[in-house]
Amino acid sequence: MQSTRTFQDRIFLVLKGLAMGAANKVPGVSGGVVAFVAGFYEEFIYSLKKVNKKAFALLINGRFKSFYHYINGRFLSLLFSGTVISYFSISKVLDYLIKHFELYVWSVFFGMIIGSIYYIYREFNDWNYKTYIALVIGILLGLSISFLSPAKENDNLWFVFFCGIISVSGMTLPGFSGSFILILLGNYVLLLVDSVNALYDTIRDIFTLDFSFIHNTKRIKTLKILAVFTLGSLTGLVSLSHLLSFILSRYKSITLSAIIGFIIGSLGVVWPWKSTIYKLNAEGGALLDSRGEKIIENYQRFIPELIHETYIAVGYVLFGIAIVLALIWYGQKTTNNK
Repeated sequence: MQSTRTFQDRIFLVLKGLAMGAANKVPGVSGGVVAFVAGFYEEFIYSLKKVNKKAFALLINGRFKSFYHYINGRFLSLLFSGTVISYFSISKVLDYLIKHFELYVWSVFFGMIIGSIYYIYREFNDWNYKTYIALVIGILLGLSISFLSPAKENDNLWFVFFCGIISVSGMTLPGFSGSFILILLGNYVLLLVDSVNALYDTIRDIFTLDFSFIHNTKRIKTLKILAVFTLGSLTGLVSLSHLLSFILSRYKSITLSAIIGFIIGSLGVVWPWKSTIYKLNAEGGALLDSRGEKIIENYQRFIPELIHETYIAVGYVLFGIAIVLALIWYGQKTTNNK
């Protein structure tokens, strides 16, 4: 599997990792949809499933090359390289765009999810009463999650570990947004904003030979939280991949139809015409995070009025659809050429 990849394939795999990382950062968007539409979802789940007792035995015995080959290491390393790079690059750009062009950014993602639904629905051809029931259940679960009220921030390490497990669900379960779940759990800012910024600042300090951060109690605490969150994320990736692999091997059609339902249900979260509700402090003003940014509590959805911005937003929805269809066309053309 690893040896058949050309240099171009490897570059595109890193780019797909970038897309997954960016999608996972945006509340309501699932990185798993990227994997599903880009055609590497099953290989992704299969590769994560290979992180098991045999893999750890190879690692402990110093058989690093065998370990790397056994877990499809080239695929995972290229993919996760793109994801990590995304968190420090593309996701920063997305933060800026959402802050200044929120309606248009949500419109593009809304269109991309519609395009993804069209593609997945077209490719799936095992419809029967069981798969239709699974589809409806998936839609209802996706929609119900989008209207839940968020909890308060909680930095208890056991809860942070649990958040790590949940946060990666968007990578392994298309349509299930891990970042939006973190908003509902109250820890989105703590784990995907403050912790990432603390790591970025720490790396910058180390490169400038400034080690004063070791005396910064708040920074050390945040880094500890990030470490626990990362451990929970790794645990979630491996455990969820084993569970999904088991389910896919026995109930593939039902599982895939439920995933399609999840993705359809996620449109409720990504609905572009919505107003942002911010957490309030005791004085009634917006509560700010460590960067001085307003902390998002939830979104209030409403039917758009016929204003100039709405027509532009619809254009961006169509643009999002076109992006996905173009990627699908390119992927099919590349496959046929091989």
